[in-house]
Amino acid sequence: MSENFAADVASVAALGDPVRRQLYCFVVAQGEPVNRETSAAAIGVAHHVAKFHLDRLVADGLLDIEYRRPLGRGGPGAGRPAKFYRRVQRDISVTLPERRYDLAGLVLAEAVTVANRDGVSLDAALRAAARTTGQALLQNHPTSETPGDGGERDVVTAVLAHNGYEPRTVDGETLLGNCPFRSLAAQYTELVCGMNLDLIDGLLEADGPRGRCARLNPGPDRCCVTITHDPRTELRGRTEEGH
Repeated sequence: MSENFAADVASVAALGDPVRRQLYCFVVAQGEPVNRETSAAAIGVAHHVAKFHLDRLVADGLLDIEYRRPLGRGGPGAGRPAKFYRRVQRDISVTLPERRYDLAGLVLAEAVTVANRDGVSLDAALRAAARTTGQALLQNHPTSETPGDGGERDVVTAVLAHNGYEPRTVDGETLLGNCPFRSLAAQYTELVCGMNLDLIDGLLEADGPRGRCARLNPGPDRCCVTITHDPRTELRGRTEEGH
């Protein structure tokens, strides 16, 4: 799961309260930040009730606060600035199982941009963009948050889990229990599964020669890619390091 999963779940759960949900819908529908008095009047609750729920929405990451003085009041004696509420500037999404269509969109947008800019085939640009994205997933992963098995840290497994793949080890292979791009893969199987394979190849490449390789191995209710142990890859890496 992504590091924001727990926070996103809490944010969405906060809207289960009907008053809080009404206040949130009112605030985000306005063209500018609004204060608690305006919000309270709009949904017909007392000021202190509106304040409590608006501040809870801030604590749960759904609203932001800014401070400003009422129009026409300023200078000494104008009093403290009042709280105004507005929607947070980040996306909040919870899907179960986890989906990462944003990641697929990033790869595809990069591929189209490179193909148009450099005059290369879209297929070649897509493969390169997917591998680069896989490398970046590992390079940007906080190693301090990588759990280990038996005292060893496996950053590849941690990155896969972080991005919704639900990795598990079966008979020495790493199966991926969830496809983060499921709907896309169902409609554009060859394109998306090929992109996924290249992305995981890039991830493994960034981790160095550890005797693992990715291969297409579709199965029911899981990702199309499986990671297997390939001694030739490990031997090749050791030979290169010896030189």
